[in-house]
Amino acid sequence: MAGIEATLADGARIWLAGPDGDGSLAVFALAELLRDPGFHRVDGPRLRVPQVGLLSTVPQEQQLRALALERHVREVETGHPVPGGKAAIKPQYDPASTTLAEREQAKADELAVQGWSGVSRATVRRWRTRYHVGGVWGLVVKRRGSTRLDRAAPQVVEALRVLLPQEALRSRSRGWKKRMRRETQWWLDARHGAGVVEVPAKSTFNKLIDTVEASLGLQGTVTQRRARAARPAPPFTPTLALRPGEIVMMDSSPLDALVVLDDGVVGRLELTTAVDVAMGGLWGVLRPEGTKLTDVAVLLAQMMTPVVMRPGWDAALSMAASVVPHERLIAVDERFKDAAARPVIVPETVVVDQGKVFVSPATRAACESLGVSLQPVPPANGPAKGHVERCFGSVNTEFVQWLPGYTGSHMGERGTRVEQEKLWTVCELQALWEEFLVHWHHRPHEGLRHPLMPKKVLTPNQMWAALLPVTGYVPVPLSADDYVELLPVRWQPITDAGIRFGYRTYDDPCLNGHRGQHSGMASKEGRWEVHHNPYDPTRIWVRLPNGFVEVAWIHATSVSLPFTHHVWEHICKVVERTGSREEHEVELALALDAFLKRAARKEKLSASERRVVAKSRATGTVPVPRGELNVLDVPAPSFALTGAYAEPDLDDDTVPDEDDGVPDELDSHTANSPATEGCGLLADAGGEDQWLV
Repeated sequence: MAGIEATLADGARIWLAGPDGDGSLAVFALAELLRDPGFHRVDGPRLRVPQVGLLSTVPQEQQLRALALERHVREVETGHPVPGGKAAIKPQYDPASTTLAEREQAKADELAVQGWSGVSRATVRRWRTRYHVGGVWGLVVKRRGSTRLDRAAPQVVEALRVLLPQEALRSRSRGWKKRMRRETQWWLDARHGAGVVEVPAKSTFNKLIDTVEASLGLQGTVTQRRARAARPAPPFTPTLALRPGEIVMMDSSPLDALVVLDDGVVGRLELTTAVDVAMGGLWGVLRPEGTKLTDVAVLLAQMMTPVVMRPGWDAALSMAASVVPHERLIAVDERFKDAAARPVIVPETVVVDQGKVFVSPATRAACESLGVSLQPVPPANGPAKGHVERCFGSVNTEFVQWLPGYTGSHMGERGTRVEQEKLWTVCELQALWEEFLVHWHHRPHEGLRHPLMPKKVLTPNQMWAALLPVTGYVPVPLSADDYVELLPVRWQPITDAGIRFGYRTYDDPCLNGHRGQHSGMASKEGRWEVHHNPYDPTRIWVRLPNGFVEVAWIHATSVSLPFTHHVWEHICKVVERTGSREEHEVELALALDAFLKRAARKEKLSASERRVVAKSRATGTVPVPRGELNVLDVPAPSFALTGAYAEPDLDDDTVPDEDDGVPDELDSHTANSPATEGCGLLADAGGEDQWLV
């Protein structure tokens, strides 16, 4: 605005005229003009409002001294000690007849006569500079001792600020400070050259690293440091969802309680949960440690289908007794007739972490087939899905800590004889968990508030009832093909012998006409899309041009009892190949049948076999339907000998396949995490179509 003169002020506007009478005009809002950093008064400093809040933090003597210095500075610059003063200007401070340097010297001489010590022209100039920058607060004498960070070499501080968060994000074990001192010196040598910057002495460096850790918030345990380092930069914006299913967060975590798996074997389960952000709804499945894509499919089915009231449940848990508009929902979806009071949603966006089962291509494809957007969060970033992370704490508080065999969240909280308590079986715990999920939606949640009743804490069911009139409800019946789409997928050729993988051969007349043929998928080298259920390896589903067809294992009739993929892996490890591929598969089938019979008769087994049997019975089976279904439900499962031990996982990537015409590096599938605990699914299809185990 240099060279422009203000000629007229009109209310909240100011008119500026160009120099030399060129006729140019500019109109500005007065507030906008005063906020501009380039605007200032020609005849003196800009008027400043005293910083009363800051001045109140210093003693009264310093406040009075700063206000007195302000008057002296104004007198030097304008001739008047106070703005708009009417008194005559002293000759030595008259801007019209003296220079600024002369006025500064006159003020220094005046203060020296008044008894101010150490005041020179340079001192007055510094006062002017400080006043222009910080106002009256800039004239307050502030004495602050230097900190350890101020005294340290900036290159060393920079190195620590880089290295400490990197260590936290890599989750490295916390070592001695001696190691960090060497790593800091290596970093300085690489950045600035060898010997250019030296780290401080040992004692000084140890104190410096504590100070830097405190400034970065990286003190505490390795878990706390990792969580702090992975946090995004503030300010934090809360996740907002305005309709059920808009944002659903999903995660898995070990259950902090011991259970009896089978035959006295004690183990832990893993809980896979989903939380709806809009209404705080909770769904979850329990399985022995490790989550498979099949369990994600069960969880999605739970969210989209009503749960039927179980025998023995209190009538207050039914949807008819809740605040949900039950009769209106029945008119839209008959499945709500005998349903428990648990919300039903169709997920739109599912937020997951970087777990292998959650980010696999099969999971993405399954979610895409249901119209669900899958959104993985950055690695090691728990706060990005804080709702489900906090939910695990609530489950521990409200459910797990009341169970016998509660272990606490870490070893420091565990009792000395937890495994000797009267532990619950998996079946008992599963039934109790199903009932707890219904109770959860009757529990007030501090984060749920109605816009018209901000002081009223709502339950998830009340929030769902409040949102239903706004968002509506559309029933989503799932078919058999929908569930097959959610199963793990792999790509295999169809040969004259059928489909081979995992030392198993699947064949059926329906494959005729496609043997040796190209599937049309050039990106998969002509192989065919095959879906399989890890908990039922006796059959697979192949996508042919006319849809999915079920293909059975050729030796399924040789095995008299159901089994899972993990039981098969155990047999593959203990049975050596002695003949051809076909002979070896027959030997595996006979050995599997003998093992299952020995386990059923409870004959003497080795420790590893007992562990396999125990976890197999705890795993249960997740059936897949035949035919088209209209309704899905999630009842309490049965626990026959159909599962296997879940650690470590030996999926098809770790069990070598025999020669099936596919290169080993291409012969893989996407669901290769350990088996987990879930619920069976039943169909209510009016009589004919049922889930087949």
